[in-house]
Amino acid sequence: MKKTLLTSSLGLAAVSLTAATVAERPNIIYVLADDLGYGDVRCLNPNGKIKTPSIDRLAAQGMIFTDAHSTSAVCTPSRYGIMTGRYNWRTILQKGVLYGYSPPLIKPDQLTVASLLRDNGYTTACIGKWHLGFDWTYLAGTPATDAKNPPVDFSKPIQNGPTTRGFDYFFGISASLDMPPYVYLRNDRATEIPTARLAFQGRPGPAGPAFDPANCVPDFTDEAIRYIEKCARGAGPGAGPGSERKPFFLYFPMPSPHTPIAPAKEFQGRSGINAYADYVMETDAALGRILDTLDRLGVAENTLVIFTSDNGYAPYADYKTLKAAGHEPSAHFRGWKADIWEGGHRIPFVARWPARVKAASTCADPVMLCDFMATCADVLGAKLPDAAAVDSVSILPDLLQTAKSPVHEALVHHSIGGKFSIRQGNWKLELCPGSGGWAAPRDPAAVKAGLPPAQLYDLASDISETTNLIKERPEIAQRLTALLEKYVNDGRSTPGPKQRNDVVVDIFKQESSRP
Repeated sequence: MKKTLLTSSLGLAAVSLTAATVAERPNIIYVLADDLGYGDVRCLNPNGKIKTPSIDRLAAQGMIFTDAHSTSAVCTPSRYGIMTGRYNWRTILQKGVLYGYSPPLIKPDQLTVASLLRDNGYTTACIGKWHLGFDWTYLAGTPATDAKNPPVDFSKPIQNGPTTRGFDYFFGISASLDMPPYVYLRNDRATEIPTARLAFQGRPGPAGPAFDPANCVPDFTDEAIRYIEKCARGAGPGAGPGSERKPFFLYFPMPSPHTPIAPAKEFQGRSGINAYADYVMETDAALGRILDTLDRLGVAENTLVIFTSDNGYAPYADYKTLKAAGHEPSAHFRGWKADIWEGGHRIPFVARWPARVKAASTCADPVMLCDFMATCADVLGAKLPDAAAVDSVSILPDLLQTAKSPVHEALVHHSIGGKFSIRQGNWKLELCPGSGGWAAPRDPAAVKAGLPPAQLYDLASDISETTNLIKERPEIAQRLTALLEKYVNDGRSTPGPKQRNDVVVDIFKQESSRP
C-alpha cells in the first residue's frame, strides 16, 4: 500500500502513515473546564451535591482517572503544559498567570499538540478560552503606559495567536472571562470593535457592545457543535475541495465555572444551591450537548473525548454557601486552586473512546495534563523530536489497560507562587512551609508560626496531608529533592538528550516565604 510522508511545517515531526491507518485514527475532543474541583463531579465524589449527569455518562462509557493532576494549580501554566507537553516553569512564567494582553508564552518554533496533529492529517480548532498570549497591535503614537489596558488597535490583525500555533481555526476569548478585553476573537481578528466597558473581579477594560459573559458557554458550545458537524461532512477548516474527510481535533477550553459566575438564564437557580453550582451544571450540560452531537452524527465510536479541568476549585466562588449545603469542591483533599496541596492540582479527568477504551473502567495511575501530547503521538504511532514534549508521558497504556507499571517516574507540581512539589509513589515533597498559594497558612504566615521550610507526606496513609514527616524521614526528602534537581538540570523529566530551560530555575524560592 502506498505510504504518505507527513512532515511538520515546523520541521519537528514526521511519521509514515498508510491509507488504512489514516482512516483508523480517532477524532479527538479535549474539553477543559476552568476551575472545576475534583469534588464538583458526582462520579468522583458521590457525596457531592451538584448533579453532573453528562460527566457521569462519559465516565460510565469510558475511564475515570482518580489520580490525575494539572501541571500547575493555576490556569495559564496548565494550558501551556497541555499544548506543549512541557512544564511551565521551564519558561519565563515562574509564577502566576498571563493576562488578556500578555505576549505569547509558546515560542513560534515550539511543537504543540495542535501542530503535531495537523501535520499528521487532522483538521484542528480551538474554541473557547486561550490564555496563552497574543501579540496585539497598538494605536500609532500612543504610549503603552498601562500593561493591563494598553492602547490596542482592535481593527488590526492579532499576531501569534492559536492559528500560528497549530490550529486551523480559533474562536474565543484571549484570557479568563474576568480579564479584559471583553470581546470575542475569530482567528486573528476581534469580532467587533470594543466601544463599551465592563469590569469583573476589579478588572475594568474595553468590551464589545454585544459581549455578555452569560452568553459565552452557549456561544462556544454552539460553535463547537458547528465545527464537529462540518468536520463530519468533510468540510472542516483545512479541508480542500474534493478532499476526503479528515479526522478532527477540537480543543474546547471552556470559560466556566471560573468567575464571573455567569450561568445562562436557563440554568440560574437550577442547582438549588448557588450560582456556582448552577454554572457547574451548565458546564456539564455543554459536554452533554457535544456527546449528543457525536451520537447524532454517528462518529462517537472512534472519537476520543477527554474531559478535565485546568486546576482545582477557586475558593472565592462562594465556598461558604457550598459548604453549608454539604458540598466540598475539593472532596477530601486539602487546599484548592493556587495551592501546592492536592486540592490545588488534583482534578477530574475522564476519557472515553468506545472503539478502544473499556466502559466503566477506572485508573489509579498518577497522570498529568502535560501527558496529552505524548499520548496523541502514541495513538498516531508518531515519534516525537528530542526537543518536544520533554515532560509528557503517554497514558495510552493506561487507557488500554496494558500498563505493567506506573507510566510516570515522578510528577512535579507547581503553585501560583511558583513553589515546587515532587511526587514519587506515595511520597510527596513540598518545598514550602505553607500552601504556596491562597489557603491558610500561606507561606509568610507559616514562617512566622515556625513551621518547617518543607513538607513531606505519605499519601497512602495521609491523603489529606495533615502529618508532616519532613523531620522523621529526611532521607526521603533528600532523594526527592535530588530527583527534582535532576529534572531541572536535564531540561526534561522523560528519557532523552538533555535540553535547556528558557531561564534559570530556582526550586526553593526562599525569598517569597519570608515574613
